[in-house]
Amino acid sequence: MSTDTVPAAPDTTSASGAASVSGTAPVLDAASGPGTASGPGAAPGTAPVLDAASGSGTAPGPGSGIVSGPGTAPGPGTTPDPGPAPAPTSQGPRRPRMAGRAPARPAPGAAVHSVSAATAALLGLVGLGALLHEPVLIPPLAASAALVHCAPALPLAQPRSVVVGHLLGAGAGYVVAAAASGSAWAAALAAGVTLALTTLARTPHSPACATAVVVVLQAPAAGRFVPLLLGSTVLLVLTACAASRVRRAAPKYPAYWW
Repeated sequence: MSTDTVPAAPDTTSASGAASVSGTAPVLDAASGPGTASGPGAAPGTAPVLDAASGSGTAPGPGSGIVSGPGTAPGPGTTPDPGPAPAPTSQGPRRPRMAGRAPARPAPGAAVHSVSAATAALLGLVGLGALLHEPVLIPPLAASAALVHCAPALPLAQPRSVVVGHLLGAGAGYVVAAAASGSAWAAALAAGVTLALTTLARTPHSPACATAVVVVLQAPAAGRFVPLLLGSTVLLVLTACAASRVRRAAPKYPAYWW
């Protein structure tokens, strides 16, 4: 009795355990590592993932850790690129070209007070000279009056600098005039010596250099000039002290006496 043999069906399962489809190669999952097939027939519930080599636009599944390529929306847990920082804007309003760094204009009341006090002090020196028949008002004293009344907080305007500075300038002028002729060269030298002396004595006062120039060029008698110079500087200091207490808002003068 003859029996018919039924041929066995061909095995369609690959050696790796993944289902093979004719004409297609298994796609590797970049998150799960090699050997896992993501094609048809894979384990149920597994979402298709992005092939890291091909850069296809398939969105990665949750928790896969794969960064999406350009043009794809970022998955959960990824931080979008903020992009380049914006350029800084302007650094504030610009100053006018001609404004510079000059100090602010004083209040009208303060300006009138300072100018009127300085003018009154200079007129007082003129009146004193008319009584004594001596030229008491000299250019350096006018500069000193402007300092003590308009910039009372500066070291150049303090009583120590005003009184001692002018006396040092007069002394340097007489010494240089005695050693050299009364020329412009000698006057310039006397001004330089005065600047050095006032710096060393800690009595900075620029008008004192002009006093040395006046002594060299005009050669006034020391017996009359020096006492008048001393009295004039003391008068300037006292008038500035009194003027600073007339107006309550004015800064008090002096900042220090010695």
